[in-house]
Amino acid sequence: MLNNRQQKILKLIIDDFIDNGLPVGSRTISKNPTLGISSATIRNEMADLEELGYIFQPHTSAGRIPSDLGYRLYVDSLDTERLLDADQRVLIRNLLLSGKIKAEEIVEKAAHLLAEMTGLAVVASYPGFKKRALSNLKLIKISDTKVLLILVSDNEVVKSITLSFSGTSQDILDLISNSLIRNLEGSTIEDIDIKKISRLKYDLRQFENVIDYLVPILRDSLKNIEDDEFYVDGFENFLTVPEFSNSEKARKMYRLFEEKEVLNELFNDIQREGIFIKIGDENNIPLLNECSVITTAYRYRSNDLGKIVVIGPKRMDYRGIISVVEYTRNTLSDIFSGIYL
Repeated sequence: MLNNRQQKILKLIIDDFIDNGLPVGSRTISKNPTLGISSATIRNEMADLEELGYIFQPHTSAGRIPSDLGYRLYVDSLDTERLLDADQRVLIRNLLLSGKIKAEEIVEKAAHLLAEMTGLAVVASYPGFKKRALSNLKLIKISDTKVLLILVSDNEVVKSITLSFSGTSQDILDLISNSLIRNLEGSTIEDIDIKKISRLKYDLRQFENVIDYLVPILRDSLKNIEDDEFYVDGFENFLTVPEFSNSEKARKMYRLFEEKEVLNELFNDIQREGIFIKIGDENNIPLLNECSVITTAYRYRSNDLGKIVVIGPKRMDYRGIISVVEYTRNTLSDIFSGIYL
């Protein structure tokens, strides 16, 4: 455990490094009037902090910069309560509500707003097609061996799936489509199980062989629909950050945001509401070892969570960013619960 003086010196080092991006020396810290200790004492304390692993010297004769451990202690001790003033809160709320009706538009607006206010990259998700209620569907014969399944959700998102399905006419497919929508309308895609699909047999007993052939194909196709939708904003902010000005680093980060598997891994770690921060090597994804990742979840419906990830360099304004993320998260939860509608 660090004593109070060491904690204060560590905080001053990290605050200065976040502001200026340059290694911090004892001379800089000694100019702070709140410490009231000699430069020699400060140097000794900084040496102890370095030995304990909270700061390090990037190169000979330089000052010190925080380590991942130093950042962790710093972040864990932050007080972000009510950092945003009333005007900022009203601004965020009004921007999120301005003319947006569809859930996707509100979430995308939130991601864009966070990217602008934090100067970092933001990835937001909203519960995808499988979590939406089904409002319509249609089976269309497109060849002797292929049938197109068109699904329409209650928020007017359309998905189409090509099924390997032969030996039937469009008239029969129309009957099957009508029976499916009668049995499945209002169900979410993820709630559609073999039992619900099998009700077709009772409606269309004369086409039992066709139904037996269709059911497993339909079940597997619905199961493989991607679960969450992602929206990325603010990637260009990486290009302005000195830590990522190297073109090779920028290319690697771009590839990260393009890889759905990586985004899925990132979002799968978010299972509950709250603000969570991983710093440097705490991230399981190697490309993020030089980053800090702030994650949170907002309440989309009673049992569904949408998720937000903010990614930037370890040298970031944690206090301000956490406050913006937290208020945006709370506002989204309120909007989707109907408080602002």
